Amino acid sequence: MRNVNDIWHAITLVFLLVLTSCSVSKYIPENEVLYTGASLRLNFPEKVQNKSSIKEEVANILYPKPNSELLGMKLGLYYHYRAEDKKFAPLTNWLDKKFGEEPVYLSDVDISKTEELIGNRLENNGFFKNTVTSELKAKGKYTSVRYKADMETPYKLKTYQLDTDSTKIHQDIEASMENTLLKPENRFDLGQLKAERARIDEYLKSIGYYNFNGDFLLFEADTNQHNTKHFDLYVRLKRETPQKALLPYRINSIQIFPRYSLKQDTLKQDTVTVGEIDVIQRGVYFKPHLLPYYVLLEEDTRYNPRASRVTSQRFSSIGAYKYVNIRHEEVKTVKAKDSVGLINTHIYLSPTTKRSLRAEVQATTKSNNFAGPSLLGTYQNRNLFQGGEILQVSGKVGYETQITGGKNSGLSSTQFGINSDLIFPRLIPVKLVDRFRYDVPKTKVSLGVEYLNRSKLYTLRTFSLTQGYTWNASKYIFHEIDPISINLVKLSNTTDEFDQILTDNPFLAGSFEQEFIAGMNYSFTYSEMNNAAIKNPLYLNTNLDMAGNAINALSNKTNDAGNQTILNQEFAQYVKVDADMRWQFDLGKGHKLVSRLFMGYGIAYGNSDALPFAKQFYSGGPYSVRAFQIRGLGPGTYTPQEDDDNTSSFFDRTGDIRLEGNVEYRFPIYSVVKGGLFVDAGNIWLRDTNDALPGGKFTADFYKQLGIGTGAGLRIDIQSFVIRGDLAFPIHKPAAGFDPDLSGLTFNFAIGYPF
Repeated sequence: MRNVNDIWHAITLVFLLVLTSCSVSKYIPENEVLYTGASLRLNFPEKVQNKSSIKEEVANILYPKPNSELLGMKLGLYYHYRAEDKKFAPLTNWLDKKFGEEPVYLSDVDISKTEELIGNRLENNGFFKNTVTSELKAKGKYTSVRYKADMETPYKLKTYQLDTDSTKIHQDIEASMENTLLKPENRFDLGQLKAERARIDEYLKSIGYYNFNGDFLLFEADTNQHNTKHFDLYVRLKRETPQKALLPYRINSIQIFPRYSLKQDTLKQDTVTVGEIDVIQRGVYFKPHLLPYYVLLEEDTRYNPRASRVTSQRFSSIGAYKYVNIRHEEVKTVKAKDSVGLINTHIYLSPTTKRSLRAEVQATTKSNNFAGPSLLGTYQNRNLFQGGEILQVSGKVGYETQITGGKNSGLSSTQFGINSDLIFPRLIPVKLVDRFRYDVPKTKVSLGVEYLNRSKLYTLRTFSLTQGYTWNASKYIFHEIDPISINLVKLSNTTDEFDQILTDNPFLAGSFEQEFIAGMNYSFTYSEMNNAAIKNPLYLNTNLDMAGNAINALSNKTNDAGNQTILNQEFAQYVKVDADMRWQFDLGKGHKLVSRLFMGYGIAYGNSDALPFAKQFYSGGPYSVRAFQIRGLGPGTYTPQEDDDNTSSFFDRTGDIRLEGNVEYRFPIYSVVKGGLFVDAGNIWLRDTNDALPGGKFTADFYKQLGIGTGAGLRIDIQSFVIRGDLAFPIHKPAAGFDPDLSGLTFNFAIGYPF
């Protein structure tokens, strides 16, 4: 204990020395005071909604921002001051260039202007005739500003109506008023008025008003009609609104240029008319009869910007085009007496590079102490059959070896694999593309073979074939279904050591005997993560994996073990489901709280006594419970004997049930460097008792068997490319209970966030 105290005393002394040495007080000029920030107090009247959002909006205008701090030290400012002393160059010059900050003095703060801005923001939110004051809080050479606003009762909406006449556009605006964002008794809110103007603008454009602009709308508030703090609101068109903005437009013609280039003369190309669409290209780069399926615009219909935007997205999603540009050109000048204007639509498609070849060398280090190099190569053709089809062929050669000593030394793994994907940007064999209004569905056919040799254990040969469909149902919803999913696994060249592992664990032996897996997979994803407008986004992914149902109907033979076969091959039968839910809470200024819950369950039946080994769940590792290594948890309270090596426990620690939960606090440190504090909990279990894995069965007190760990990490986040290092230790072990173990520190190095 004395040694521990000595260490803490030394750390405290070093911290105090650093804190003292980084003090900036002595560098502040005599005629200046360092500005340390501002506080804001809003004295609201009673019964005001959304107080926090109002305060956040007003607080955002407090300017300037003070010099940044890290653990109470103004390092950026310190480096700047030290760089002014030439004796410390060039190191301090480099630190100043990379991290330095100009000092922010009280003389840089325009307090009266800030008071005016606070009053302005409050008026934008319906609070008029407020009293805004400020005072200084000084401490030595440091000073902050306290702002206070005493607020009056806000004005609320009494009536809202359109200042209208008999023109067509006024009738259309009137028809949209039932969807207004402005409701009686709403507090006056400038932001809400802007949103209402945008709503009307979007609606008018959606019904053909090609030249309309939201700036043509004018809101007028009348507060003279009521003795209470209410106002009447009117919306009207500005008098200077141009005549062509008052007329709807319809599409006169549609032309597609599937091989567009600025260097080509579009007048010297061939034209093929498909339905009402003219396809103009030299030769055949993209088959003309396939192009109309991606176009949501129709001749003789009203112009609709959403249809234009989604059409552009659909062409971009094909993968064969680098740029998609849709231009609308007015055909003729219209007069007030005309009902509509006309536009011609031109769709310019610029192809991307058709073929590409990529090779990369990787060096892998895993938490199970395997490390080694691998070589990957990928060939891609982005327009194989002149219909946007993408062919991708990838191959991998890899070698890994166990880098620990002792009885595990000498273990190695050699892997060869080749996989090909053929993606059609439409449904095959049926043609239903036009029924998917948001996105183009894709048909994917994959074929792969793999050879894996684990020294001292076995050789595994795998053949896989899948055929399925993917599509985005909306901005947030994604579907993937594989009606055909076939895997053929052949285990051979097993060693005596591995045979003994299977003999000791019949459950594991059964999972390796299932060599033929034929079934279907379905995946549903709901994700708000890519929408920056959603402050607290939600993510949900669910998967259903079924095998053996359809093929069971075709089977009419049984083998000596009494199991059904097809083509003399015994097949697996199981159902497996899982769900991955994530919530992200934005705490402001780059701080986030992220939580995750994963649940998975699998059941084998019929021919199968256990899920195939590749389909079983496992827990632990850099994307799971980080205080435990990969496959370092469970099942249940099962713990390998001390004389067991990692070879046998690698196969033992899988199960039919998986439950995990994670909470992580993410925060900025400096520039692209981020930090994280986390707590992970989880485990796996078996559905039935297995004598070879005592304590592995799922029971009612499963919550007592969770492995729980905590830790911290650093992340380099460069435009969503993340390099991550996490250090964690267990605080609760499934078999031992609450047992904080600092000696069990586990380091996880990974690419990307854990969830």
